Amino acid sequence: MTKAIKPFAYPTTVAFVDDSTAFLANLSLQLDPLLAFRMFGSPVEALKFLNERPAQHQAAEHIFSPYLDRTEENDAQQVVAMRVDAIRSLVHQPGRFESVSVVVVDYDMPELNGLEFCRRITDPTVKKIMLTGKADERVAVRSFNEGLIDRFIRKHEVDADEALNQAIRDMQDAYFEHAGASVRDALCVAEYRFLKDSALAGHVNDIFKSLGIVEHYLTYQPHGLLMVDEAGTAYLLVIHTDETLRGVREIAVEQGAPESFLAELDSHRSVPYFWRTDGYYPAQCTEWQQYMHPASVFTGERRYTYAIVKQPAGLALDTVLPYDTYLHQLDGEVPAA
Repeated sequence: MTKAIKPFAYPTTVAFVDDSTAFLANLSLQLDPLLAFRMFGSPVEALKFLNERPAQHQAAEHIFSPYLDRTEENDAQQVVAMRVDAIRSLVHQPGRFESVSVVVVDYDMPELNGLEFCRRITDPTVKKIMLTGKADERVAVRSFNEGLIDRFIRKHEVDADEALNQAIRDMQDAYFEHAGASVRDALCVAEYRFLKDSALAGHVNDIFKSLGIVEHYLTYQPHGLLMVDEAGTAYLLVIHTDETLRGVREIAVEQGAPESFLAELDSHRSVPYFWRTDGYYPAQCTEWQQYMHPASVFTGERRYTYAIVKQPAGLALDTVLPYDTYLHQLDGEVPAA
């Protein structure tokens, strides 16, 4: 069961390392067709690729920063500010899919065994899955218990391919769960409490599946999620609670909104996406209907009124790299050594 909504998640790349090129070739046919991966027949070359390439997954560094307006001289008392807009801006990073979230490595390799390979990976966020034979299973169990690897798969089991695909999905999920946990904990107040509503999280996951969503990012004004499918089609999931809708209403009243708009808002049949004014009712707006989108109501820990806006305006998404373009780029590359 989905327990919480991740503040951000996007497809990442899996590195496979095995000295048997025949095994890698066969394995590539058994993988999820939507999985981005790179194959390495040499553990030394794989380590060079992993450890010498620039780090792509630095989302938290951009989201959290010192609060510059504070005059406190004591660093221990320094306030940290959060730029929620930096989360959504991750979609504009063309290298986001190149982030290696999981490494799948064979244990028994003459050049460098899988255990030593895992020790030499410098990025601590990378999840590690070891493929083992009968002779080295004890080593894998010990490595798992020591926390050096995150999962091990018995290479010659009948359902090894299925187990491996599931383990990769689990590890990629854990990768973003770890990456976004501090962000979610800091944001789970007021408008962003919905992130930890498990019932809503399950409902949002169903929306992801129905639309074929492969990446999503928390948004600010309006609050919700920017969602993108494999082909790069974007959707904005606008999520309101009764409290945030009251806030929209109060500002609309201050801006002189007509009674017809207020009645529509109160009906929960539709919600606005005022993309020209950061979510606020525009002053002297007479054609408010063009900003309204059909809404649905879902009740979890609280009542939510939400709308899905296809290809939302105002977010400059024309240059966003689609995931399927990245997959085609990988298909066209010469396999690594």
